[in-house]
Amino acid sequence: MKLKLKLRFITCLLAGAMFLLARSTAFGQEEKTLSPVTVTTSSNVTKAVNRSFNKSFSDAVNTQWYKVNRKYLAEFMMNDQQNRALFQKNGSLIYHITYGFEKDVPADVLQLVKGSYNNYNITRAINVEEDNRNIWVINMETDKKLVLVRVEDGALEEVGNYDKSE
Repeated sequence: MKLKLKLRFITCLLAGAMFLLARSTAFGQEEKTLSPVTVTTSSNVTKAVNRSFNKSFSDAVNTQWYKVNRKYLAEFMMNDQQNRALFQKNGSLIYHITYGFEKDVPADVLQLVKGSYNNYNITRAINVEEDNRNIWVINMETDKKLVLVRVEDGALEEVGNYDKSE
């Protein structure tokens, strides 16, 4: 059961990261239509969700709430970074994602990544906190390559390696 959950989480995480990577480099490519997702804007979050959000993210600004099926998604800015946090109706935090850049990556993670990819520039760094896990997904590039790596518990894993088209 935990393995299925872990695989599903990793698949969703990679799909989101690949979307960001593809979106920034996909000019002139054919666009495909995806099926719709039920998302509604709502400031009517439950008291439990509001309490949990304020406790965890007291420095948040420009918060926008969305109801996604029976969960509540908060999009907000904190520490000059975009953030998303998904909550259950009872206020339990499901995940928190922070979108940043090289300057936002902790020194130990940065040292690990730069030790293996010293000729690459970090173009995006995404931190996912979910179920007591802290995962960094980092997009890097050179003139000819795009690389996507994942760092968790001091382990570096390359999850994508692409040649740039000329």
